Amino acid sequence: MKKQIYILFFLFGLIFFPQINYAQVDFNKKPDDDLGNVDDEFQELFYEALKQKGIENYDRSVEALLKCIEIDNTLPVLYFELGKSYNLLKNFGSAEDALKKAIKIEPDNEWFLDELYGFYASQNDYDKAIKTVKQLVKYHPDYKEDLASLYLRTKNYNDALKILDELDLEFGISVARDILRNQIYEATGRKKDQIKNLESRVENNPDKESNYLALIFRYSENNEKEKAFETAKELLKINPNSQIVHLALYKFYLDDNNTEKAIESMKIVLKSSQIKPDAKLKVLSDFVSFVRKNPEYESDLVEITALVGNSNNGKTLVELAQYYLKQGDKANALKYYQEALALETDNFQIMRNVLLLYIDLKQFDAASQKSNNALEKYPSQPIFYLINGVALNGLNQAEKAAEVLESGLDYIIDDNKMEADFYNQLSRAYTLLNNTTKAKAFSDKAKQLETSN
Repeated sequence: MKKQIYILFFLFGLIFFPQINYAQVDFNKKPDDDLGNVDDEFQELFYEALKQKGIENYDRSVEALLKCIEIDNTLPVLYFELGKSYNLLKNFGSAEDALKKAIKIEPDNEWFLDELYGFYASQNDYDKAIKTVKQLVKYHPDYKEDLASLYLRTKNYNDALKILDELDLEFGISVARDILRNQIYEATGRKKDQIKNLESRVENNPDKESNYLALIFRYSENNEKEKAFETAKELLKINPNSQIVHLALYKFYLDDNNTEKAIESMKIVLKSSQIKPDAKLKVLSDFVSFVRKNPEYESDLVEITALVGNSNNGKTLVELAQYYLKQGDKANALKYYQEALALETDNFQIMRNVLLLYIDLKQFDAASQKSNNALEKYPSQPIFYLINGVALNGLNQAEKAAEVLESGLDYIIDDNKMEADFYNQLSRAYTLLNNTTKAKAFSDKAKQLETSN
């Protein structure tokens, strides 16, 4: 709705222009402003109404406007302003009556009609909103789109589609109208009509990439994979430089056992600056799954990971780390987890995985230092106390290890396995300190918990 624009012009016309002409007004003549033939009392009351409305004293604004109407009940602007103030006071019945009176006096005033339309829309009175917006359509085509939206709300789907078709024909395709159109197709289950519409777009605009992409998506959604594949290949013929089409092609090639072309498409996707990181992650994830089943293509995965190795997307890097972790390549897994942590410094899970890999790879200096940093951020997380204790034991700093581990025990809640791990590390620490009594006591506690599990 264009309400704000109209009101702005309206207020400029009512407030500033009359004030500029005050010195020139001859009250013995018919005035030229919008207030009609009025006296000083009327003008004072009217501007008092606008002032009170401006400072949100809507009840006083109503009082002043009603007094104006007592003086002259023929001016539509009085009912227009009265309707707005009643609406702000949530006196909806009076608001509607006042706005309808303004329109009755001046039926073709777009501002008045727009205000009444907005009022009905805010009250979810869609039938009356439709009736009003139909009067507004002749002023601006945007109202026609509003009408389509209202038809969608009232489930008049055929009327809505008819209007959308008219607008598309006159003004071309728009994202906003396509959203409405897709909501209608979704609500009615008319997938064939949706596809038919997209097919006609491709036919009428064969050089427009977005039409092909939308059609590929809808074919795929409708399980018409062959048609989707053929459409994707057709787009590639028309636009060999298209990068986005490879988001569909790689999957089709994989399903078609055309591995070489699938890998080629994946590389294009992962190199592309046009494709969003989340989409790239999906491609990478699919390729990782493919290589797990077809390990002979691991060298291609290595090449692809080099393309995303400098990725600024943490999810992509984590996906790579998890792949290498499952392959038993902990060094590469650590590398990608570290890169992900550099991007997401407060990510608890990534931090935890990095520290555990330091321990697995016996990088105790790094584990000790980084777990200390982690404890500063997460002082109540027992896992970081445990990692720090393991690292200190690995560095033969048993006294510090025992101190840290005993502190961390206080934060364990209902986790017998972790508690047993703490006791085993405490046993090791006291063994290094030659305190066999405590070492055995903690070892026994660990065994008791492990047996109970």
